[in-house]
Amino acid sequence: MKPVILAEKPSQAKAYADAFKVKRHEGYLEIQPCPIFPEGAYITWGIGHLVELKEPKAYDPKWNKWSLASLPILPEKYEFQIAKGKFKQFSVVKKLLKATDTVINACDVDREGSNIFYSIYNQSGARGQTIKRLWINSLEIEEVLKGFSNLQDNRKDLLLYDEAKARQISDWLVGMNGSRLYSLLLQGQGIKEVFPIGRVQSPTIFLIYQRQLEIEQFVSEPFYEIEATFHAEKGAYKGKAKAKESKKEKIQALLSNHYIQPNSPGVITSVEKVDKRTPPPQLHSLSTLQATANRLWKTSPADVLKTMQGLYEKKLVSYPRTDARHITPNEFSYIAAQVSAYQQIIGLPFEVASLVPKKRYVDSSKVQEHYAIIPTKKLPTPAKLGGLSILERNLYEEIVRTTLAMFHSDYLYTETKVTTDVNGLPFFTTGKTERDQGWKALFTRSSKEKEEHPLPPLQEKEKVESEIGIKEGKTMPPKPYTEGQLIAMMKTCGKLVEDKLETEILKEVEGLGTEATRSGIIETIKRHGYISVSKNIVSITDKGRVLCQAIEGNLLASPSMTAKWETYLRKIGNGEGSMDRFLGSIAKFIQSLMDEVPNQLNTKQINIKLAPRASKFDKFKRDPIVACPKCQKGSIIAHKNFYGCTEYKNGCTQTFNGYFLKKKITPSQIKLLCTKGKTNIIKGFEAENGQKFDASLALVEGKIKLEFKKE
Repeated sequence: MKPVILAEKPSQAKAYADAFKVKRHEGYLEIQPCPIFPEGAYITWGIGHLVELKEPKAYDPKWNKWSLASLPILPEKYEFQIAKGKFKQFSVVKKLLKATDTVINACDVDREGSNIFYSIYNQSGARGQTIKRLWINSLEIEEVLKGFSNLQDNRKDLLLYDEAKARQISDWLVGMNGSRLYSLLLQGQGIKEVFPIGRVQSPTIFLIYQRQLEIEQFVSEPFYEIEATFHAEKGAYKGKAKAKESKKEKIQALLSNHYIQPNSPGVITSVEKVDKRTPPPQLHSLSTLQATANRLWKTSPADVLKTMQGLYEKKLVSYPRTDARHITPNEFSYIAAQVSAYQQIIGLPFEVASLVPKKRYVDSSKVQEHYAIIPTKKLPTPAKLGGLSILERNLYEEIVRTTLAMFHSDYLYTETKVTTDVNGLPFFTTGKTERDQGWKALFTRSSKEKEEHPLPPLQEKEKVESEIGIKEGKTMPPKPYTEGQLIAMMKTCGKLVEDKLETEILKEVEGLGTEATRSGIIETIKRHGYISVSKNIVSITDKGRVLCQAIEGNLLASPSMTAKWETYLRKIGNGEGSMDRFLGSIAKFIQSLMDEVPNQLNTKQINIKLAPRASKFDKFKRDPIVACPKCQKGSIIAHKNFYGCTEYKNGCTQTFNGYFLKKKITPSQIKLLCTKGKTNIIKGFEAENGQKFDASLALVEGKIKLEFKKE
């Protein structure tokens, strides 16, 4: 009987199929007999989650309507259903699973992959089959074949499934109950909005809110320092006295006490030089790559994850959803054998400093399910490299450069500390002289870093001329988060918690969310309207402020709560905890919300006014953008996802999509199309292959067409 291989999505199934000779069918692939599968095998796939938790109304009709009286929502058992629009593929999978005696879980090798597999398997009604686990970190043909030749049992997988299912149900419970509770209570105070609540979302929003309050409540204060420019025999340099005062008079008094005038001469009392070195950076985890890409190219964490998944499926990089920054000797071995080939990819050859693995990068004890993100053995051809989108190439080269840095020499520099005495008042100067660029030569961004001005040659006891003055400055507020810093903040938020025990818990579980979920959480709170991102700066919205004022003082605002839950979830995944016990504690937490939140909100004055929510009748009230170019009677107005004519009831069919090649079309661009027949150049259209380009839009016979600038 042929085994059935269940992949997470079609692209993953195709990557597996590349390792075999296959025949295509609708919804599945058939592997022809081969040494690994003597009778052949079937590969089928989910489309992400084919199965989801049922809505509350499926358990009890009273939960269909939002009302405080019907809370809490705590079903006796949890039921699943086929996700909307996915019945056809589920039927294919179900038929294959029920007709075999061996099933191979080939979904992503993480907690969520285990959840997707067992949710589908259990919903299919298949029972009694032998279940094996494919556990690989690369989709290269060699690794796929090796993985299928060395399948694991499903004991660990079942524990991960229990962990994932407990997390899924707990998030559902907190979301269903918390969202209804807060929305209904706030509506009772006249705030007509829906406030989605999340186990990880809510504390993340609250941390952003706290940073915004710090910025808004910050009171800038002046300070005064003494700075000097010294002129030695072989050049000038700057120095600063260790004096910083909020009152200028104190600085003036210090200068007077030392009889210092603006041109008082000085003498160099010490010149200390220390040779220093900086080792190459560690390898990338997903979060460090997301933070780097956001800093360098303003790329959102979600786009980084999506692009990295594509590079993984193209077999160019290892598994991206990893929190590890180390590899094992196996990976180091193949990388070391191909160093020169990787050098050619980035066009930067260098002399290898060492081929001996260092613990900074190679440590099996630091690698659990997945190792750090590295390039695979598969080397892209120039054509394939050229076919990558700009972001794909940027990310791929960043990974190659960081991996190659392991084999490069340290960055060498000399730090010089100079003390200059002026009438008994010491001035201090620190300079840096680069001796060997080492691994930094691999990163073109190093040229954009602040340029270091080396000190001129200086001698002890050398006399110098001076230009001394008082410099006024002012204290600056903390900066708002960028999206990349938000990822880092979620990972290290334990530093923001005062309780030492809770800090340790947050450190152990690496903060809020997981490596694979943080970017999705950010996208979710954007979508709910709690935060906005403009020019890469994250800001809390008025809706976000209302939520944070409402949950302040509650465990929903605390990152410690979700950290404690995450700690126990990990115990479930390790076989040391019970899903029933965990869900029991969640039920108690929800009951405490029901008991405490109404009284808490009664004591709070939330005076932020939100814009009224759009109703289904708003389309008749929207301001006209431009006269309709088709019927000349109606006007074009904006709807949720498109633009259309107000005369549609009378037969006018003129519409415009709200998005074109992943680019949002603005009302002003619609106006240009309808009046001039053409927009100005619009930047950032994205083709199917991910390549971005600029073009104008033209209106041709009522349809939008691309128009490129003529050379």
